[in-house]
Amino acid sequence: MGPLDGVKIIELAGVGPCPMCGMLLAELGATVLRLERIEPSGLGIETSADKAFLHRSRPSVAVDLKQDAGAAFVLRLCEDADALIEGFRPGVTERLGLGPDACQNRNQRLVYGRVTGWGQTGPLARTAGHDLNYIALTGALHTIGRAGHPPTPPLNLVGDYGGGALYLAIGVLAALLEARHSGRGQVVDAAMVDGVASLMTAAYALRSDGITSDTRGANLLDSGAHFYDVFETSDAQYIAVAPIEPKFYDVLLESLGLDARAVPQSHTPTDWPELKKKIATVIKTRSRDEWMALLGASDACVTPVLSMADAPHHPHNQARETFVSRDGHWQPNAAPRFSRTPSGIQSSPTVAGQQARSVLHRWGLDDDELDTFTKTGAVGPVT
Repeated sequence: MGPLDGVKIIELAGVGPCPMCGMLLAELGATVLRLERIEPSGLGIETSADKAFLHRSRPSVAVDLKQDAGAAFVLRLCEDADALIEGFRPGVTERLGLGPDACQNRNQRLVYGRVTGWGQTGPLARTAGHDLNYIALTGALHTIGRAGHPPTPPLNLVGDYGGGALYLAIGVLAALLEARHSGRGQVVDAAMVDGVASLMTAAYALRSDGITSDTRGANLLDSGAHFYDVFETSDAQYIAVAPIEPKFYDVLLESLGLDARAVPQSHTPTDWPELKKKIATVIKTRSRDEWMALLGASDACVTPVLSMADAPHHPHNQARETFVSRDGHWQPNAAPRFSRTPSGIQSSPTVAGQQARSVLHRWGLDDDELDTFTKTGAVGPVT
């Protein structure tokens, strides 16, 4: 039983941060019911049903939210739910009759979590966008990349999942705790622009203190410094080198056979390009595995840059079971870990309606009520 055992959450299916949040909450022990669209939305990047890892750990039911009976089904679920999460554009659920007011009229304790790129208010609130657009507006994208090159898209980790899913999850959990005392739910407005800006707090502090500048690729943590970068090895692989503290930098130099007088840990950016060349030249003399045999267990702060094909097989990841193989596919395991109430993957992704009837019974719907909803065509088959 995970720490959220007993908590019931409705997830109105979407793309990106909302399914990630639903997965996280389910793997913390919450009973999450994912409500899929009857017809494909045409949004996001389609994956095979059995490889939609973000849909794991909870059952799903297909619902036509545009039909009155579909909306009635959701409102019925709200009566026994602790929270609802959704990722539609502002105003969409209101038009469907499923906005916060409608849902909380059925259950005043309901927490209503909303995740969008721009937020529920502001000039861009109803404008389309994706992760790259949201992080561009916060200053984050401008900082990522090498000197003399355009900003580099960092997958969709920063906006969708860091600034979106994680902030939605913590917001919903905080509101659930508050509702235990007040007896009233509230709306959580998790905007990716807000979340990413929050993630940038330390970066803005460094800039304010004059430690970093807006010049990309010329700062301490953005590939500018010679002691914080990725270096190519003799076999065209890479190692990540990050000994920021002097005592760790000394370990690196000793292992590389370099003299600190020739390659000092200068904090003057104009010195870095030449110092980086000296380190790069030495690192290029051996393969990645040879360097890791020498440095892997030391305090030099050096690690191999692994592909997604390689990462599950690294000894550290294997020891911690950071990745697991399910149905023949490697995927990240549940996180974080708990000492008494373990988190975990509850199930593989399922087809909408599969193994959902028993779950809906726990939401207080009996077979007759379920059959009434499915006969309308607004709710898909439930087995």
